Amino acid sequence: MRQGLFEDSLALLNVEIPPAFQNTDIAVWQKLTQGSSSTYLSRFADAANYLSQARTLAQKCCTDLLGESALREGTLASLEWKLVEAQSLYHRALDISRKQQDPFLEASSLGSLGLVATRAERYDESIDWGEQALQLARSQEANSLVTKIGGNLGWSYYQLGDLVNALSQYQQAEKDAIRAGQKQDHVLWLINTGTVYYDMHDYQAAESVSLEALQLARTLKDTGSIISCLQNLALIAIHSGQLEAAARDLAEAIQLESSAPDAQREIYSRLIAAHLAAKKGNLSDAESAYFQILGNTTSSTSVRWEAQAGLAQLHASQQKNDLAEQEFKQSISTISNARESIEHEDFRLSFLSSSIRFYDEYVNFLLVRKRTLEALKIADQSRAQSRENGLTFWTIGKNGEKTTEASKSASSNVIRPQELAARFNATLLFYWLGPEISHLWVVSPSNITLCTLPRSEEIDAAVTSYRKAILEDPRDLLETANSSGKKLYDVLIRPAEKAIPKNSRVIILPDGTLNSLNFETLPVFGSQSHYFIEDATISIASSLSLLSRARSATPPKDANLLFLGDPEPPSKDYPRLADAEKETAAVLQNFPENRRTVFLKQDARASVYLSSNPGKYVYVHFATHGIASLTRPLESAIILTREGDSYKLYARDILQHPLSAYLVSISACEGAGKRNYAGEGLIGLSWAFLRAGAHNVVAGLWEVSTASTPQIMDELYKGLNERKDPATALREAKLKLVHSNGSYHRPFYWAPFQLYMGS
Repeated sequence: MRQGLFEDSLALLNVEIPPAFQNTDIAVWQKLTQGSSSTYLSRFADAANYLSQARTLAQKCCTDLLGESALREGTLASLEWKLVEAQSLYHRALDISRKQQDPFLEASSLGSLGLVATRAERYDESIDWGEQALQLARSQEANSLVTKIGGNLGWSYYQLGDLVNALSQYQQAEKDAIRAGQKQDHVLWLINTGTVYYDMHDYQAAESVSLEALQLARTLKDTGSIISCLQNLALIAIHSGQLEAAARDLAEAIQLESSAPDAQREIYSRLIAAHLAAKKGNLSDAESAYFQILGNTTSSTSVRWEAQAGLAQLHASQQKNDLAEQEFKQSISTISNARESIEHEDFRLSFLSSSIRFYDEYVNFLLVRKRTLEALKIADQSRAQSRENGLTFWTIGKNGEKTTEASKSASSNVIRPQELAARFNATLLFYWLGPEISHLWVVSPSNITLCTLPRSEEIDAAVTSYRKAILEDPRDLLETANSSGKKLYDVLIRPAEKAIPKNSRVIILPDGTLNSLNFETLPVFGSQSHYFIEDATISIASSLSLLSRARSATPPKDANLLFLGDPEPPSKDYPRLADAEKETAAVLQNFPENRRTVFLKQDARASVYLSSNPGKYVYVHFATHGIASLTRPLESAIILTREGDSYKLYARDILQHPLSAYLVSISACEGAGKRNYAGEGLIGLSWAFLRAGAHNVVAGLWEVSTASTPQIMDELYKGLNERKDPATALREAKLKLVHSNGSYHRPFYWAPFQLYMGS
């Protein structure tokens, strides 16, 4: 049964127990195993009968098996989508396991509570349960449980749009399943891996993994898994235009449903059928299928918004524009409501990754109808939602305490892009990267111009190539006439050149991989080749909505500074920075002693920052190592002096301490973060400080040079003391290196630091 050989299991157990054993644990285990095998074969009536008999027998002779009985009845209820009943039964099993001190049953119960929470679309709760279960199962070396729990965690991450962590969990669960001899789980995690690859747009990998899973599922005669494989393959075939193959796979899946019914899986088959009908031009069939899905109250949220968007696309193709727009709005509203129901900050961040395409469809719908400004506002609606919804607006008293508080929703903020451009005396460049076509809105005080750009895949490849050249090529990129850099300038900046006067201000609102590109480094080739930093003062913003709240004021007079730097090395991985003392001296010389609070070496500890009322400081500066986490961005951290077992100031801790700082400077590697999230951009230390309330943040896109950093920071603060705004001061500091002799004129040395604004 545990190997997924359910028919074989039932055949082996189809015997009469000898009279001497009919009231023993052997008889209970027979019924429990028959019940589980029947459950997984979707023979729910048989399963209910077997499990009822098991419970009755256990009450008579083996009360220590009542926990197992509750667990398996919970699984039956869960697969029948009786989720409240399943949750109650799993809690009963958990209570029994703890009373009996049975760690295997406890881990099973915890994992099952996580699974039922996922089915109830409470994904952050499911991860909490699952992580407890996985830790306990690993401690017991319960390999059969480890694979199930790990794979179910992958499902939760997938539903939250965190495809990176979902793929990692599924691939590890697959290895654990092979190690434990769990053939059914092996198939299941292969299927789900294929689903993640599909959403990552790696269709070749998705098809390969799905075919492998189908072959194994047919060997096991696992009807449910066969159906799921066929659904995956049908979706892949639709995407590649192989509509006959898609129809064949889907028809087999629907035919098999009668022998292994599953309500949610049947709804998903109907959704695929609707997509296929729309592709074939059978619009009435597609419309009918979409309406059936939306009319079914048991349809999952993700299927619901996909059906709404499908209807919108269908009606748009029929020029039923009012109806299509209403359905696009419903789809976006469903996505937003689902996202807002997630409590954990970490999990809200990734949510749009698997649903951003629906915003893209709506944006393109509006642009086809020449509604340029409305399309821009919908695009902006997808941006920086975690920062937008999480920011609290407060007044910071003289002692640094939060004295008043009022919340303000994103929807109440009316965006007028041209007024924003006028207020900042800047040209706004708002980028939107799409799988088929990309867009650039060029916003000046007098005009909004829309430019069409290549699809995201083409831009992504150029960004990756150019970043690699900046980080690895020791030659001057202007002299080598780097082709990727030239292409990026031609694609991203040249369409907006007429709106960018020489030495004017530009605010970039990037999208996708553009978050990891420093636009200042783009080469402008001509009679006097130069980098774009020579032409404009550049800042980065996340969204128009947040930008509308940003201060455009000059630096405050008599500003104070909180400085932490040059910590004692906490481990050999983080040695003392070679030029930390030089950077410290360079920054501190710009502030008199009575306006600076300094924590160096042994005193530079995370607890010191957290207890120092950081909200009362105008400037906050860190001169130390930093780390960016790819899988858990809120675990990105500033490295400080060890204090007990801790030496990291985590991004998640930074969020909890409100700031009103005019500028936070993170003189550390990858302070901007590594992981790019749809709608949110790079999530790391800079995001955390902006989310906490800082108005401007200087942070690094890549490993910063300890040799050139002191000079940049010295010039930055000199400029601020001369009442120059941070963007101007940072640009002038960089230009001194650009115009210098030696290697420091290369972008690697001056370009990691970017100015992020908007809070």
